[in-house]
Amino acid sequence: MRKIIVITNVTLDGVMQAPMGSEEDTSGDFKYGGWIAANADAMSGKAVQKEMNQTADYLFGRKTFEIFASFWPAHANMWPGINDSTKYILSKTIKKSDWENTVFLESIEDIKQLKISAGADIQVWSSSELVHLLLENSLVDELHLRIFPVILGKGKKLFGNSTIPTAFTLTENVVTTKGVIIAQYKRAGEMFATAGAQSLIDKYLKN
Repeated sequence: MRKIIVITNVTLDGVMQAPMGSEEDTSGDFKYGGWIAANADAMSGKAVQKEMNQTADYLFGRKTFEIFASFWPAHANMWPGINDSTKYILSKTIKKSDWENTVFLESIEDIKQLKISAGADIQVWSSSELVHLLLENSLVDELHLRIFPVILGKGKKLFGNSTIPTAFTLTENVVTTKGVIIAQYKRAGEMFATAGAQSLIDKYLKN
């Protein structure tokens, strides 16, 4: 079974919209695009390059795919394998692309079948609506986050209200010179009901 790995930049208040530039995604009257610039450094750049060098296939939502397809086919020297790897796109509005090795999916059932098929692990870059869908269906195996010391107050969020409660284990982490937390989390299982808050407080006070 393939792993689905979500990779994204995110603010302290969970916003993942338009990190790279002001015109990247202005939907919802978003005015803060390009918020990673002030806190990017060599360490965060190295973390991005490490992800790009992994052998993987890719899963995108339509909007992120269109952004990527407008740039990366002509800049594959910066992202080894991006043209040769299979790129899966969840969309009901577009069915074809000039970008080589693209496959279009129509439903969450298609993604479930993709996950149990043979092949490389699947990276999901950005794609907030797609990430919400994956989290709502308990399909995310790993979260690779670059958490920037920024609060925006509005914008598309990493986690939606319908996310299934899930436990994750921290497997790697580092803090950059600019205060960006680079952290990788591995799925540890679903959360279950626990004792009440007072019982938990009593437990920790006894330790």
